[in-house]
Amino acid sequence: MPFTAVVRKDFADSIRSFVLASTTLLFVAFAGFQAAIKWIPRPYRDSPIDPATLALLNSMRQPAVLLIPLIGLLVAYDTVAGERESGSLRLLLGLPNARGEVLLGKFVGRTAVVAVGVLAGYAVVAAIALATYESFAVGVFVGYAVLTVVYGGVYVAIATGASCAMSSRLDALSVAGGLYALFIIGWDIGLYLIQGVFYGGEPPAGGFPDWFNFLGMLNPSTAFMKASRAAIPAYRDLTFYPSQGSAYVQDWVGIPILVAWIVVPLALGYWRFARADVE
Repeated sequence: MPFTAVVRKDFADSIRSFVLASTTLLFVAFAGFQAAIKWIPRPYRDSPIDPATLALLNSMRQPAVLLIPLIGLLVAYDTVAGERESGSLRLLLGLPNARGEVLLGKFVGRTAVVAVGVLAGYAVVAAIALATYESFAVGVFVGYAVLTVVYGGVYVAIATGASCAMSSRLDALSVAGGLYALFIIGWDIGLYLIQGVFYGGEPPAGGFPDWFNFLGMLNPSTAFMKASRAAIPAYRDLTFYPSQGSAYVQDWVGIPILVAWIVVPLALGYWRFARADVE
């Protein structure tokens, strides 16, 4: 089974998943609702940017930050652990496949599945925008959609790498739940605790130092928003993140951070997978 066959099999197995269908439906409903109400957060309503563009960006931002990590983790949490538990992994590795090809094939296949969910949601947003908005920023839409697929791939990579260390679906699901809590809630709690240790309950008068802001950027969700600010200038009007400071806290740094969140988990997963005894 060559690499492309692994991709096709993993895509076909995952695309029929109830979890994928339900989370994608939730994503489509959330994104569509946000697009339909054309809501712009109050602090941004006086922006010189076209209100329709801001409404479009906001409708895409909310479901992306909250639901894409959930979709990516749930789609990929059992990519290796599930096959190990069922015994099919041993059969797969008995075919002429290197373990690296299997791991990469699973990552590509499940990222393609996430892309289907993302593009389905954004197709609904596009349809609503074309039908009801006075203007439709096609370039902004396409650029943000591509970045969102990359963002989903980050969580597929994280879940795939973690799955290599798990021996059962239940263990892998528990880890996926913990990772979701870490990135969506726990990271901010950790930053708040660090702030308390160094600065007390109130932020410093001159703002946080660059090293502290960089710790926040290491969260994939923050890196995604920073990367969006770098690639889509209009997106800056929907975020509070400062763009001044050292080179390592500029918006463009969000792009290599996202790439690192793909490469490092897959590399660690391969290191674990290559040394594992598959029963």
